[in-house]
Amino acid sequence: MIAPNPGLPNQALQVLALAQRTAEEHVASAQHHADKIRTDALAAAEQIARDAQAHANNVRREADRVLAEARAGAEQMARDAQARAEEARRSTEKIVADARARAETIGADAIAGAEQLRHQAQQRYDDVVGSLGVKREALQQQIEALEQFDREYRGRLTAFMQSQLRALWVDAPQMNEYVEEEPVAEVIEAAPRHAQPAGEAERDDDGEQDDEDDKN
Repeated sequence: MIAPNPGLPNQALQVLALAQRTAEEHVASAQHHADKIRTDALAAAEQIARDAQAHANNVRREADRVLAEARAGAEQMARDAQARAEEARRSTEKIVADARARAETIGADAIAGAEQLRHQAQQRYDDVVGSLGVKREALQQQIEALEQFDREYRGRLTAFMQSQLRALWVDAPQMNEYVEEEPVAEVIEAAPRHAQPAGEAERDDDGEQDDEDDKN
């Protein structure tokens, strides 16, 4: 039988004490490491928060700048649109005024032209009517002259035939019965009228034609 070793309890106690110290050291090291990790995490979180805040501020400033630029651009576009609209309105008013002035000028020219044409037509009508009146008067004078010539011609013819008949009656008394049965005036009336010259006849026809035109 093996006898108990009196040194074993001391060794066990030493081992136990060593294990306890080792455990405490590991716990202390783990606690220190955990505290360091927590401190680093807090520092990193604070840095991230600061970075995020700075980024958010930058984004907000950029957004404000973009918004301001957009608002300025919109205002400039509105001013440009207003200026173009005003220019278009002035251009339209100028075009309308020019068109109205041109229309008035064309209307005045048309009225003046129509009045001039009417005056020319009236003048031409007066000239034609006046010339027709002169022609009518000249033809009337020619007719009266021809009638006077016809009367004188018939008178001379009557006197000539009467003288011839008297001479025949003196030479042949038997012609007295013929003279009594056929009066000289009736013989002259039965005789054809003296032929008018061709020019006179044409003028007479023209006069009648002019009279017919005046009647129409």
